Amino acid sequence: MKTLEDQMSTYAAYHQDARNKATHFIGVPAIVFSLMIPLGWLRADIGGSTLSAAMVVTAILLLYYLVLDIALGLAMGAVFALMLWGAEPLAQASLGVSLAWFLLLFVGGWALQLWGHVYEGRKPALVDNLFQIFVAPIFLAAEVFFALGYKPGLHDAVQRRALDMRAQAGIGPNSAARSAA
Repeated sequence: MKTLEDQMSTYAAYHQDARNKATHFIGVPAIVFSLMIPLGWLRADIGGSTLSAAMVVTAILLLYYLVLDIALGLAMGAVFALMLWGAEPLAQASLGVSLAWFLLLFVGGWALQLWGHVYEGRKPALVDNLFQIFVAPIFLAAEVFFALGYKPGLHDAVQRRALDMRAQAGIGPNSAARSAA
């Protein structure tokens, strides 16, 4: 399994423009939240408690984040708990209302992210590696941590590697120097 630094460096190489990041801070949560709605339709009663596919998928993703980094995983746990709490009534609403919310958030979230990549001038990371979809939420949590001054070593390492990856791909100001070397 790749480390958090490996995962985030790859993702960061596709997300350097501040406007692109801003669209992702809205688009990624909208998509994650939207997916909890149809996953909430799939339910089973187990031992007197109701368990939804949204809970199971979220728990698996959260476990992965906790393996990558405890602090970021705990932060994502709080965010995911709020999202599940908000998505539950939408999943239990009438099919028309539930489906409308899902489509609005899902399509809107993707539209925002794609718009952000126009600013970036680079295709989304998932085009090259579909697994990057799972990195996006923890990347955003890490960006918040970095902005608050937490994990400066990780931030520096991720930025350094991301810029190097961009230069190797011929993107950005360092690419000409790398090509000449």
